[in-house]
Amino acid sequence: MKKINILAVITWIVLILVNLPFLVIIPSSFTAAGFLSFPPEGFSWQWYTMILERPEFIDSLIFSLELAAVTAVLATILGTLAAMALHRYKFRGSGIINSLLLSPLTVPSLIIGISALLFFTKIGIAGTFTGLLLAHALISIPYVVRLVLTGLSTFDYTLEKAGFMLGANPLRVFWDITLPLLRPAIVSGMIFSFLTSFDNVTVSLFLVAPDTTTLPLAIFSYMQETLDPLVASISTVVILLSLVFIILLEKVYGLERLFGLNSQSH
Repeated sequence: MKKINILAVITWIVLILVNLPFLVIIPSSFTAAGFLSFPPEGFSWQWYTMILERPEFIDSLIFSLELAAVTAVLATILGTLAAMALHRYKFRGSGIINSLLLSPLTVPSLIIGISALLFFTKIGIAGTFTGLLLAHALISIPYVVRLVLTGLSTFDYTLEKAGFMLGANPLRVFWDITLPLLRPAIVSGMIFSFLTSFDNVTVSLFLVAPDTTTLPLAIFSYMQETLDPLVASISTVVILLSLVFIILLEKVYGLERLFGLNSQSH
């Protein structure tokens, strides 16, 4: 009789519990009934075609994509530079700076949202795209820093030294040697930043203006008025879009490296 692997059983139970909402919401979006039901009654694409008839969802989707794209670029630039500085130079207070850069991962999003609202109100950018962008960059930078630091943990600095010995200037060494070697980590950080911004609800709730609403908040507002299969269909679109980027992240870098579980380069 085979010995039961308790850890494997627990892992499968956790995976099922985590993904159970997806297993309910996606089939429910194809129901032919006029109300949410599981298992779905019949099969219909009507709730997906109705998304195109709701301009608030289309506008908020476009805004969310724009915000997430700009956030990803900003967070990637700042996070990459910060990670390289922390890894290359050991100076007094570097540990504190590293902890501060990663602190948004441990502070509840509710606290970040309230704090950002109070601070941005003081400086006059609350309710603006700039304020929302800075808040999203704040919660996205830690993922870039962590991924780039993981990539730097196996970085061979002798390659840079060889480039300098051959007469290359610092910019050429960075562009031809450093950047290509770190590209998987940087691209993965950008993808994760995009997902973090695109899916965020708590921080955005405090900082959006009435005329600039993200898609998750548009769904949240719609659910306060009515609860029908249209919610399931637009939620499925968000899930599938996020899944595409997660698969891309896995192909580029590997999800396990986000948590430093695998230091081997791909």
